[in-house]
Amino acid sequence: MADANSDDEFEKLLNDFISTQLEDVDLDKVSSVTKEAAINNVSDVEVPSLNKSHPTSEQDDDDELAALKEGEKALFKAYHNFKDAIDMMAEENKLPPIAFRVQPDKLVPHYKPSVGKLIAEDTLAGWDVMIQCDPDTFVQIRHDMTDEQLLDFAEKTNDDVVQFALISYVEILIEMEGCEISYKERKLKREKKKLERKIYEDHQRRIELINRYIKAVQEKNFPIDAERLVKNYFKTAKKDPDGAYKVLTQNPAVYAPIQVDKIKPRFFGLLKVKPQDGIRMNKLIGEFLKKLKA
Repeated sequence: MADANSDDEFEKLLNDFISTQLEDVDLDKVSSVTKEAAINNVSDVEVPSLNKSHPTSEQDDDDELAALKEGEKALFKAYHNFKDAIDMMAEENKLPPIAFRVQPDKLVPHYKPSVGKLIAEDTLAGWDVMIQCDPDTFVQIRHDMTDEQLLDFAEKTNDDVVQFALISYVEILIEMEGCEISYKERKLKREKKKLERKIYEDHQRRIELINRYIKAVQEKNFPIDAERLVKNYFKTAKKDPDGAYKVLTQNPAVYAPIQVDKIKPRFFGLLKVKPQDGIRMNKLIGEFLKKLKA
């Protein structure tokens, strides 16, 4: 038997190893080729046959998994296989069972990070049982082992239940990684759609505002091209809203010339239109626009 100091050192190494294996996935460093290779390595390892009194996830009621997508289904099966192995080890060693908290409905319609956290916590609890049941075996596991090295170690162990637990654990890591990637891809798509919708709505509001301005100017029958005036103003306002508004309200003729020929002569037509009338009309339009609440 190892002394207390050795046990403490071993537990620390195992905690470091588990934490390393369950840390968050960095999407920028994930390769789909690498993931596929890892999955192939898992499938190449022969899963040991367990006692029929402890059915594996392959024998679960198919109705519970019918609603799951392929990635979520694979993750749940790996998780449930790990649960079966831990339950068997706990029973054989007269340890209290672990409360595994994830059921298929938690993965509907898709995997969520909150469910991933539960799976990770349950997996850590399962490792505690494994350590208590077979410390001599697990002291050989290094914290920096890769998935492939873990599978090699599992294949060489003589204990079918331990082998099954380790294989299922590696499958959890691989399937969790895939589900995390899919989740982040869905999140990016939702954010993109939300942004596109906002841009569209902002554009529609802008068009409606422009049309209200045009209509208001047209209703006053000012001698100016209302559509040209308003559209040129809004185009300039994109770059300099304050400066554009100042020009609009003080000298609107900058955006569209005053149509002097459309100014009605004063005093029943006795006074002919002069350039000063264009200046007066320019000021009048600016004052109107300054008060306009479109």
